[in-house]
Amino acid sequence: QHYYITNNLSVMGSSYDHAITVFSPDGHLFQVEYAQEAVKKGSTAVGLRGDSIVVLGVEKRSVPKLQDERTVRKIHKLDDHVCMAFAGLTADARILVNMARVECQSYRLTVEDPVSMSYIARHIASVKQHFTQRPGLRPFGLSTLIVGFDYDGSAHLFQTDPSGTYHEWKANAIGRSGKTVREFLEKHYTDEIAASDEACIKLTVRALLEVVQSGGKNIELAVMRKGQALEILDTKTVEKLVEETEKERDAEAEAKKKAAGKS
Repeated sequence: QHYYITNNLSVMGSSYDHAITVFSPDGHLFQVEYAQEAVKKGSTAVGLRGDSIVVLGVEKRSVPKLQDERTVRKIHKLDDHVCMAFAGLTADARILVNMARVECQSYRLTVEDPVSMSYIARHIASVKQHFTQRPGLRPFGLSTLIVGFDYDGSAHLFQTDPSGTYHEWKANAIGRSGKTVREFLEKHYTDEIAASDEACIKLTVRALLEVVQSGGKNIELAVMRKGQALEILDTKTVEKLVEETEKERDAEAEAKKKAAGKS
């Protein structure tokens, strides 16, 4: 009888593990948590909001020699004033990007105004939540960073996760080592940096260099300034920024050593 009870519990445990719409006894939806694990295995993405600029930076994984790297994109334009980066499953991201683009155009046709940042972030989060509450579906295996400007010129950065929750941030990171990069941003992001476009871009680069070892070739940067279109920085510009950032970082480290030696 004891064996039967134990075996029955293990069967019940596996059913909680497989069913998307069933809570485990301790309140977990395991498929949603597994989707969040898929995000942690994805490339690192960093988003940063300044006073008049928004910046997205992503880690570019190395591609096979004969593959066209233009087909591998982690940063996508949703509308003239909205763009998105993601960490997680690329195929899932393609579907979500298409749905978001359709919603942006539908909103523009219906309201005759560009979509607001809070609206499109809430819409993307609602789509994700829908896929956690219907049988026969599975959660989207990605988190997103959504940046852009509202009609009043204010900059915004939103983050969504596979469960369908969304939050607004000043700076955030998702994907591989996302927690490490987020802690770095918490230490270094200030109002003074937010006031400078150049400082915002360099802080994004510094944050990515916490986890990217091979420099500018494996970093993709997108910048959007108030009233201007999205700009994807070319490789030479990124490598120059990486070089400048590394010099500044080394100078700071040297200054700390000298200060510690004097004390």
